[in-house]
Amino acid sequence: MRFFADLHIHSRYSRGTSPALEPPELARWAAIKGLTVVGSGDFTHPLWFQRLKDSLHETAPGLYSLAKRSPAVYFILSAEISLIFQQGGRVRKVHLLLLAPSLAAAKKINAALGRRYNLRSDGRPILGASARDISAEVLGIDERALIIPAHIWTPWFSLLGSRSGFDSLEECFSDISPFIYAVETGLSADPPMLARVSSLRRYTVLSNSDAHSAQNLGREASEFDCPLTYEGIARAIRENAIVRTIEFFPEEGKYHHDGHRACGVSLSPAGSRRLGNSCPACGKPLTLGVLHRVEDLADRKGGRRAPFSYQVPLKQILAQLLCCGEKAGKVDLAYDSLIGRLGPEFQILQNIAVADISRIDERLATAVLAMRENRVRRVPGYDGVYGKIALDMTCR
Repeated sequence: MRFFADLHIHSRYSRGTSPALEPPELARWAAIKGLTVVGSGDFTHPLWFQRLKDSLHETAPGLYSLAKRSPAVYFILSAEISLIFQQGGRVRKVHLLLLAPSLAAAKKINAALGRRYNLRSDGRPILGASARDISAEVLGIDERALIIPAHIWTPWFSLLGSRSGFDSLEECFSDISPFIYAVETGLSADPPMLARVSSLRRYTVLSNSDAHSAQNLGREASEFDCPLTYEGIARAIRENAIVRTIEFFPEEGKYHHDGHRACGVSLSPAGSRRLGNSCPACGKPLTLGVLHRVEDLADRKGGRRAPFSYQVPLKQILAQLLCCGEKAGKVDLAYDSLIGRLGPEFQILQNIAVADISRIDERLATAVLAMRENRVRRVPGYDGVYGKIALDMTCR
């Protein structure tokens, strides 16, 4: 079965998330977006885990839903954990995405971690243990679990980040490295960037939204063609059998370029190097972005890259066409109308023929074609500031 999945999201118990993040709201927006499988998020949090137990039914092996029959959306048990530890004489800060094959397995993982760490503190708990040791412990509890380094290039909290990361997965995971099968691109990177680093070649490339609100589901996602079960998804990940990823244009991510937000300074890696990686306005160290870090580790110009497609969210496209902000009422009205007439957002943006969209809205058809052909204007994000992507269109 071919379907879209977003495996990395959060609940309302994570810091900085929407209080509306509840299973029914997640399922509703996943259906609107066209996601068949969505992560549960935050299964390590005791209150959220209880909510999941009370709300979900196992309707396919290892997958859960709110309805017992013919669900439109399945949940896969997922959680993100934040690890802060010392290794190699440095403080490391690494985020990992965990996938569990069942509620029973998730309960065992929670029990083991909860004996030493405060899982109630946040939906994405901070654990004072190395990535290698936590991974070994989780896999010891259930070897079917998957451990995926999250948004691997982000400067502050990621495996390859410039501020506190490593230079390779093997350096981080040591003897557990053979049991790590995938990496997550993050919003500021794409598969061609990963293809420049040969040590990443063996890993499956995944993309997910890391959504902090239900409307942000699917801003990045992965397309699968496999049995609709936990093991089907896990096997596709282990065997590098993903159809493609759906990607932000990486310049839109908030850590693509180098920069210093306080001074409004954004620089390319070459520009930063000319300045000794210091802010030209205040002299403080720049936050070195994803592109800089990729260039530091790159050992080839390119190579075989994972299949992918860029995507601009439909509301963002409509806001440009209507010359207004994405939260404007007329954007919501146009969005709801299009979903009602054409179907889920992913189908509109990725699969429906441009000619069929044109019968409903010629301008939207032209915009979707521009997106599919990557005809966009790009202003890179930096140091926590999102970049800007504009389709090669004029508003109406």
